[in-house]
Amino acid sequence: MTNAIDQESLTAAEKSVNKSTPLLLYGALLFCVGIAGFLLGVLLVFPRYLLGLHALLDPVAAWLVWYSGVPCVLGLSLAVFDLLVLLRRKKPNAAVRYEPLVNRKVTVALTAYNDQESIADAVQDFLSHPLVARVIVVSNNSGDETLPRALAAGAIGFNELQPGYGRCVFRCLSEASKFEDVDFVVLCEGDRTFRAYDIEKLLAYAPHADIVNGTRTVEPLRQYVTQLTTFMFYGNVFVGKLLEAKYLGRGTITDVGTTYKLCRRDALSRLFPHLNPGINLEFNAHFLDTALNRNLVLVECPITFHPRVGISKGGNVSNWRGFQVGLRMIVGIVMGWRAAA
Repeated sequence: MTNAIDQESLTAAEKSVNKSTPLLLYGALLFCVGIAGFLLGVLLVFPRYLLGLHALLDPVAAWLVWYSGVPCVLGLSLAVFDLLVLLRRKKPNAAVRYEPLVNRKVTVALTAYNDQESIADAVQDFLSHPLVARVIVVSNNSGDETLPRALAAGAIGFNELQPGYGRCVFRCLSEASKFEDVDFVVLCEGDRTFRAYDIEKLLAYAPHADIVNGTRTVEPLRQYVTQLTTFMFYGNVFVGKLLEAKYLGRGTITDVGTTYKLCRRDALSRLFPHLNPGINLEFNAHFLDTALNRNLVLVECPITFHPRVGISKGGNVSNWRGFQVGLRMIVGIVMGWRAAA
């Protein structure tokens, strides 16, 4: 009887997707637009004086400096109203969730693309953990020995022929969810940036959430040099805070790009129909946004972050690539993921 009531509650929660207007999100973006306009107006001093373009640029600079205050004030007003007035209505009025873990075993699913240098060590690391029932590796049509080396190390291997990070992650989660002897799926990468021992941390938060998202933002847990540059680090935090503002009162988000997360199998089954595998490097942000939109409970967990083995092929290739990925994440969060795809 209790299970039936719980199932009815979950179904009702799924139907009751987040409908509130994210004023804090819009306010933050308006404020950023205002600050950008002000800075642009100030920086025009250089071409005005160095190139003698006073007649042309003086009115433009004055207009930008004066009227940049409009989006700043409007943005601050929306943010303050959302935080001081609407937050209490948006934050779920529910007790802290705690569902004791009956089965702590997990299936680990690793994405891989041309990771022959690291995949065997990654598979062996996770297989050596006592709580890991199996390791799945999905190779995104790698052109090297990634899949054979994963199989030789003891993984269950699949080859996803359609290119794109989103398709690889979706295949990973789909294949891992088929194993019914565990309640949790751990998604990770095969490039050795993450370690199996952090599974204990993810499971510690599991009673409170449907998805436990690893965050790489705790400084003592990050290696001195990684592929995550300072620009990418703070850009990632910025996009995470925009997503947090969109679902005000629903979660604390500091890392939208991490690939290390723990998911309940039953939550994934409810989430799959709403995910778009065609979204590429922005898929992790899309995944979190969709989960929150479907009223799943998301909790962050600090994890360790290490230098990758091999060459980065994703959004960490360069700051410019990271900027492009971050911009598409913002478009997806604000305007919808069809616009970002």
